[in-house]
Parts: sequence; C-alpha cells; structure tokens
Amino acid sequence: MGTTQLESVQEPKYWHLKTVLSEALDSEFSVGEILPNERDLAARFGVARATLRQALEQLELEGRLQRRRGVGTTVAPPREGVSLGTGPQAWPGGPEDAWQPADCTAAVPPAGVADALETGRDETVHIVRRSRVSHGRPVAAELLYIPRSSVPELSGIDAPSGAARARAVLRELQRLELERQENAVELGSAGAEEAKELDRLPGAPVLVVTTRFIALGRTAALSVATYRADTCRLTFGDPGGVEIHAGIQRQAS
Repeated sequence: MGTTQLESVQEPKYWHLKTVLSEALDSEFSVGEILPNERDLAARFGVARATLRQALEQLELEGRLQRRRGVGTTVAPPREGVSLGTGPQAWPGGPEDAWQPADCTAAVPPAGVADALETGRDETVHIVRRSRVSHGRPVAAELLYIPRSSVPELSGIDAPSGAARARAVLRELQRLELERQENAVELGSAGAEEAKELDRLPGAPVLVVTTRFIALGRTAALSVATYRADTCRLTFGDPGGVEIHAGIQRQAS
C-alpha cells in the first residue's frame, strides 16, 4: 500500500480527502477495525492534521466512523435499516418489534400530542419510553403516547411502574384491532434528553419519525421516535435489494 498524495482540486481538500478515505474504508478495513493514528494517516495522504480531522469528523457525521474514548477511531457497522414501507402493520410491542421498553409514566403530554390524540390538554396519558440498540450502540429512542381510553382494562396492581408497566400497557393496546398506521419523517436535532439517550452531543442531526396508530376510527396511540441520523437509514416499501451507502447506489450483496 503506497502513499497517496492529493492532487489540486476545486473542492475543499478535506472533502476530497473524505472521498478518498471512504474508498479506503470500503477496500482496506473491516467493521470495528481501528484506524491508524492521525499522524500516520496525515502522512499517508500528504495533508495537514487539521484537514484530516475535518474529513474524519465528516465521516463520523455520516456514520462511517465511530470515535470511542480510550479506543480510537473505528469503522462503524452498517446503518440500521428501518422500514416505513407497505409491509404488515402491527401494534408496538409485537413479537417482531425490535424496541425495548424502559419505563412508563402517566403525565400530561405536549399540547400538539394531546391534540393529535384528541384528549384534553390537561388529561394525563400513558407515556411509554422505549429504546433501540444495534451492534451494541443506541440507535433510537421513542416516546409512545397512549390515551387511557385505549387501554381501559389496564390494572395498576400487577405492574405498577417501570418496564413491567410499559409491557402491560402494550399488551392491553394489542387487544384493539389496528385499522392502519400513518408515518411522517422529518430532520431534526437532538435535544439534551435525546442526546443523552443516543450517546450524541446536543444538536446532533436526528431523524424524527412520528407514527399514528388508528383504531376505532381515532388515534389510539402516537409514537415519536428519534433515530440517530448517522446510524439509521429509512426504507419505504420494498427497497429492491438496492443499498444506499456513502453516496453511491449499489446492488446489495
């Protein structure tokens, strides 16, 4: 493996270096492998360490790299595929659900959520907090809002609080017949609480997926799921075996 010098280009040096590094990640490194130190990488590519750091930061933002304290910079695993397509729809908490319940509280939701649920703005609802982990790292956090009218038979005796309470709420919710669900996706930035749960800095880019679960002609539950934009990719319908990776469209193996 020889030394690679960057030629004079119109685009910023760090951006061109990012492209060169991305190709090297594909051809020379495996998931979890630790990259050489900054001094060696800068020497290999003939750039200043400041330029190298900019390129590494961009690759980390795009989910290609992970910087782990005490370990170094490693190659990140593939993005977590999250389907929002036309496949079978189901209530949260089903057997194929990848989310892990963490807690359940009764509280007044934000005004916009109360309006979507058609509950009074001072009416408490069940708020289930769940998380999603892939390859040992947190990739998403969710708040699931469920009106008391959707789970009228719920007992506070068997599962008064915590994850057990969350599972009990989800079991009761599944007694309803799900008519359909509606998804909306928008780009956002992590607040302090989401950043803590997702192991990111506040302000990091996230994908916010809002899902309305419709039963009995009304919104029976509302999910607000926050995904790390650097670790997740959303799919709609059948992706057709095509993977989008590092800005290049390729046939997935």
